[in-house]
Amino acid sequence: MSIDVKQMIESGKTVLGIELGSTRIKAVLIGEDNVPIASGSHEWENQLVNNIWTYSVESVWKGLQDSYQQLIENVKEQYGVSIKTIGAIGFSAMMHGYMVFDKEGELLVPFRTWRNNMTEQASNQLTELLNYNIPQRWSIAHLYQAILNGEEHVNQIAFQTTLAGYVHWKLTGEKVLGVGEASGVFPIDLSTKQYNETMLTQFNELIASKNLPWKLEDVLPSVLVAGENAGTLTEEGAKLLDVSGELQSGIPLCPPEGDAGTGMVATNSIAKRTGNVSAGTSAFAMVVLEKDLSKVHPEIDLVTTPTGNLVAMAHSNNCSSDLNAWVGLFDEFTKALGIEVDKTKLYETLFNSALSGDPDAGGLLSYGYLSGEHMTHFEEGRPLFVRSTGSTFNLANFMRTHLFTAFGAMKIGMDILFKEEKVELDEVLGHGGLFKTEGVGQRFLAAAFNVPVSVMETAGEGGAWGIALLGSYMINKNDNETLESFLNDHVFAGQTVKTVSPDPIDVEGFEQFMERYKQGLEIERAAVNTLR
Repeated sequence: MSIDVKQMIESGKTVLGIELGSTRIKAVLIGEDNVPIASGSHEWENQLVNNIWTYSVESVWKGLQDSYQQLIENVKEQYGVSIKTIGAIGFSAMMHGYMVFDKEGELLVPFRTWRNNMTEQASNQLTELLNYNIPQRWSIAHLYQAILNGEEHVNQIAFQTTLAGYVHWKLTGEKVLGVGEASGVFPIDLSTKQYNETMLTQFNELIASKNLPWKLEDVLPSVLVAGENAGTLTEEGAKLLDVSGELQSGIPLCPPEGDAGTGMVATNSIAKRTGNVSAGTSAFAMVVLEKDLSKVHPEIDLVTTPTGNLVAMAHSNNCSSDLNAWVGLFDEFTKALGIEVDKTKLYETLFNSALSGDPDAGGLLSYGYLSGEHMTHFEEGRPLFVRSTGSTFNLANFMRTHLFTAFGAMKIGMDILFKEEKVELDEVLGHGGLFKTEGVGQRFLAAAFNVPVSVMETAGEGGAWGIALLGSYMINKNDNETLESFLNDHVFAGQTVKTVSPDPIDVEGFEQFMERYKQGLEIERAAVNTLR
């Protein structure tokens, strides 16, 4: 096996995927069978500078170089060879945000990440103008807010892109984005898979009175779909990525994508009527739609798959943080008793206890709002647990409440899709920390959505693997082979998948809990207003 892998590496029959996530930059090398054979990673954190969440350009390159060096070391350790060439490379990063450059290619203002809630005025005006939901974190909202603020740098803009687009540009010289990533920059026309021309015109007319020396289409990156060639690694780019100087230029790159698109690929949920839910610190559900929504919903973002199909996204800022804090309290308690309990065992015991709780969690209520929650219109949050004198207060119901509420805000968005827009789903793929304890988070998500929920063995591989698969698709696909077919036939065939169907009693119980959740938002509001 290792001999085959060694030959694969030496002959360049591998694909490299690197994703710049919010806390980690991960590099994954896959073989001809699309299975990971080596990896490297680099931890990093955003900085709050002048009230703006940012990462410095220096930290971007330091992190990329370090994650690649870690990968090289991992390859040498396992297989005793160096990486000189690769079949294809792909870059992915957290979506949205604001990176603008002048005609010399210099960054005009520090990178503004998706995390900045500073574009409300622009977001509201653009949503009304375009009749299309433009969330605050979208790149176009950041650009228009800078124009509204009269920021000096706006006159000098020659190019605007995302973090993934920036890295790709510096390594290839190509100013491009994959369509999934581009859909978080500006709305996409589903028929052309390009920016919506009518909306481009509307935007240009909106800013005409500012007499800026550019039109929007002149500063945005070109849009490519999955499978298209997005340029090759230049000599300068090879030296920038691999400081050891061993990596050769000329390697093809696939279109750079966002973390939403790579998550869809890594969970094989890019086909219509499928969806995936990522549940960790935050939670978001992505559903591939069969048709446009009937109207604009501020709670629902519209993006696309890497192939350009429409995706509805329900995103909640809070999911498992408060739940983890309660598990930490139980951990403290067992230690105080002089008992050492393995953290995994503790999670499993507490999570499994929830299965024997009352269907509606016994009248208990909690909100895990560690931060604000846009889905329910909270700028700030206060983690909260509350019960009435008639509630059934026991461990099973307590844990069930915290697991239910972890999906609560996201469910409000999903109910818009299911109940108002009549969206139908065949299956949801679950991934993230909340699904680690087998069968528990999965069962409750099935109850929340009333849809079968599957969890795959590889769901933990994440976005770096997802962008590597997009690179593999670009160089290995057959004529006219769709990404959906490629993933089904060459990546996920034979995958171990565990599926849980919704239990009608759980479904009814979750609905009862959600009525209590919605009514109790006044309690959360009072907590925000009074607890400092």
